[in-house]
Amino acid sequence: MLKRRARGLFNGALASISYGTNPLFALPLFAGGIGVNSVLFYRYAIAVIIYGFWLHFVKKTSLHITKKEFLPLFILGIFFSLSSLTLFDAFNYIEAGIACTILFIYPVLVAVIMAMFFKEKITKTVIFSIILTFIGIGLLYKGKSGMNLNLHGVIVVFLSALLYALYIVGIKNVKAIQHLNREKISFYVMFFGLLVYIINLKFCTELQIIDKPFLWLCAISLAIFPTIISLETINIAIKLVGSTTTAILGALEPLTAIFFGVLVFHEQLTLRIVIGVILILAGVILIVTRKKN
Repeated sequence: MLKRRARGLFNGALASISYGTNPLFALPLFAGGIGVNSVLFYRYAIAVIIYGFWLHFVKKTSLHITKKEFLPLFILGIFFSLSSLTLFDAFNYIEAGIACTILFIYPVLVAVIMAMFFKEKITKTVIFSIILTFIGIGLLYKGKSGMNLNLHGVIVVFLSALLYALYIVGIKNVKAIQHLNREKISFYVMFFGLLVYIINLKFCTELQIIDKPFLWLCAISLAIFPTIISLETINIAIKLVGSTTTAILGALEPLTAIFFGVLVFHEQLTLRIVIGVILILAGVILIVTRKKN
């Protein structure tokens, strides 16, 4: 039992840390002149190919879906993909570590959506969590040297969190896909999500070609670490220790992004930002550990 829990905790931590490497591999591609849509096209296309081969030939997972499953998976794929698009777009306006921290408010938004549309009661804990997270965002909004963060960037990353929250709500509540295993859902979410970038790039006629080995390494790493490894390990963690514990371990995601932001990209870390991050993490952990009526 202890070994099972230790494996679950390890995989949950690995899932969050690997997802937190998004800025580490995306920012060099942006600096190399590759646009957001092209970066995400490479991420999703490479991930779909590798993950598809992994599921079909290694895990022997059937990728067959029915007509009833097609539409929910298609819509969820679009939500998931647009969440990635808005997050990566936010990297152009605000520091990556702060963007990933604001993104982490999605469990709070899930609780709000469930209360508004699925009649889940809003408890005092939920209200307190919402207050904590918004105070935290307010502290982050005062950027380096006392200057405000770019408002457009904050709004875009908030939209990213909302889209991801809608994706999570869909995964939890759409009956047509409840029987599907998580690996198959993940594959089709990425597969349908890829369509967003194919269309945005006018059926790849505007796709920017990567011509440097280092940038190819970043694109492949983006497909493997924050995408495939994160998806695989989070599935294992949920199975072994449950979704609540896995969600708490998700706090490592923004911390990883901040770590690489400060260490590699020389983003500034002030006491106000640290307090803001702590308040957001506290608010989210209160949400995921609350007792539901």
